[in-house]
Amino acid sequence: MSARVLAELLAPQLGQPVIVENKPGAGSALGVNVAAQARDGHTLLMGSNSMVINPSFNPSIGYDVARDFDPVGMVSAQPLVLVVPAASPIKSVQDLVVQYKGKAAALTAGNSGSGTLAHLAAELFEVETGVAMTPVPYRGESALMPDLLGGQVSLGFLNLPSVAVHIKNGKLRGLAVSSPQPVPDLPGVPTFRSLNYPSLEVQGWATLVAPRGTIPEEGLARLEGLLTKALASDSVKTRFAALNVTPIIQSRQSTGQFLKAEALRYNTIIQSRGIKPAQ
Repeated sequence: MSARVLAELLAPQLGQPVIVENKPGAGSALGVNVAAQARDGHTLLMGSNSMVINPSFNPSIGYDVARDFDPVGMVSAQPLVLVVPAASPIKSVQDLVVQYKGKAAALTAGNSGSGTLAHLAAELFEVETGVAMTPVPYRGESALMPDLLGGQVSLGFLNLPSVAVHIKNGKLRGLAVSSPQPVPDLPGVPTFRSLNYPSLEVQGWATLVAPRGTIPEEGLARLEGLLTKALASDSVKTRFAALNVTPIIQSRQSTGQFLKAEALRYNTIIQSRGIKPAQ
């Protein structure tokens, strides 16, 4: 959705159509590889967390983000929400830590698939808090949700749009959000930062990059400027807000540094915890 919104806004500024081509497969690795190999000078990639996570699972994946792409800028971020069923005795993150720190496998953490952002967030939570959890992978959030609502799993880190309605109607309890700032749509749900867990700011993000060396410096600078203008527009703010997505304006240099830091962060947790991707 973010890609289509940006395409609509960038096309008039560029003076040419911007075609959005979805290439799913292999956890987004297929699309990233296709973009990395494009040499036409007109290809951009809207990438996400998976583009820096996947190489940690498969060193022969075929691309390296830092080597194969020139950053244009960040696009958006969307937090995860740590939730428990409404009937759970866990009322807060502090409650969770006090009750379960040091207790082996007392909790189950549902996730949208082994090696997904939701899975890695739960692993980071365990490292930071000492609360042991047994990961329970599902084939996506839609498959996880009935068991979470029914209390068959103890908790989960889920995307904000998936859980907001259930928190509002009282079927789930939100314990914390992973964004730097509170979410207006979830009053009363604290941020991990406010709870002194800033390292748990694990958000789903989108970034715009170009295949390395295919667009000259002046072209990249122009794209950066157009992206900044689009993200600052009322149109994007309104449409992103409806999706609970926050526009992120960031320079090319800062975006490149961010992508390297994210790759290192996820690689560290994947290797140290021995995490394997879904088969």
